[in-house]
Amino acid sequence: MRKLSLKKKNTSKPYKPTVVTKASLAFLERYINNPSPTGFEVEGQKLWLQYIKPFVDQVHVDTYGSVYGVVNPKADFKVVIEAHADEISWFVSYITENGHIHVKRNGGSDHIIAPSKRVNIHTKKGMVKAVFGWPAIHTRRDGSKEETPNLKNISLDVGAKTKAEVEAMGIHVGCVVTYEDEFMVLNDRYFVGRALDNRIGGFMIAEVARLIKQNKKRLNFGLYIANCVQEEVGLRGAEMLAQSLKPDVAIITDVCHDTSTPMINKILEGDTVCGKGPVLTYGPAVHNKLLGLVFDTAAENKIAVQRDAASRSTGTDTDAFAYANGGIPSALISLPLRYMHTTVEMAEIKDVEDTIKLIYNTLLKLSPKFNFKYL
Repeated sequence: MRKLSLKKKNTSKPYKPTVVTKASLAFLERYINNPSPTGFEVEGQKLWLQYIKPFVDQVHVDTYGSVYGVVNPKADFKVVIEAHADEISWFVSYITENGHIHVKRNGGSDHIIAPSKRVNIHTKKGMVKAVFGWPAIHTRRDGSKEETPNLKNISLDVGAKTKAEVEAMGIHVGCVVTYEDEFMVLNDRYFVGRALDNRIGGFMIAEVARLIKQNKKRLNFGLYIANCVQEEVGLRGAEMLAQSLKPDVAIITDVCHDTSTPMINKILEGDTVCGKGPVLTYGPAVHNKLLGLVFDTAAENKIAVQRDAASRSTGTDTDAFAYANGGIPSALISLPLRYMHTTVEMAEIKDVEDTIKLIYNTLLKLSPKFNFKYL
């Protein structure tokens, strides 16, 4: 693994981490670089469990691969902090007679970014390298409106001449495809990579568990640090875990949009920006009294936060927990992210640390005696 540094290089105002350590940064790089496509998250979950084991009393794996560590497993009152582990990807859906491979989405994969990207096709024989080919600009000048990438015209090229050659590599309909782009630190300020949505969330809740252990904090409830599968196809892992764990409180962390970059309409998408702190969301699924507790925690610990509003649903695992088992008081703490669902997602390191601090301090403030009833 190449050595990464957060020391000053190209900026006059470098950010000096106070939470993220060299060891946790090394874990983050391994974790982001490891493919974890929806429905096939197992290798990433192994890495996450290996990292979190020293900080918890127990670890568990459910039927579909959601995993969680537990602190104080004998406690009656259960609090979940949760993120999702899966990344968007593609499925091989059709192989032409001349060896070109067409795909279907696995989650919200963006066809616009596909052309010229390098990918890995996962097979039982191992990884097969491929590229999303695209016609040269010289050949697209026929006087008509230029065709843009879509699911009908993007395809993978593995360097094969025939369908038989493709199949001989172990590739078949149903093989999953992931981008190969890797993690980096940009300008000593941003974490950059594919699948920060939402493995950065898994990283943050693991760091919360580390801080609780490191600082020898005694919680008066059971803490369940959960990394769920299949969020990108309908919050499925969280739905299963909420039903099986039956927690009393759920605090979810995911990513939201940095709306300060070009081409985003703030009237539609809100005003949330990297570097200005975690984002707290208002919405029907968010329990107002729990949200108030989070706001109070932020104020007491001088953690800057931003606000967002969800219309009908948050679109995150918050919805799965909130409406399970007759209702679980739930809150959403989001990390601003640039270029979501691309291979160059960007999160500001300071925001990552502030989100970790906010979740950590909220847990220290939370009590089983807290009255969640509105009336």
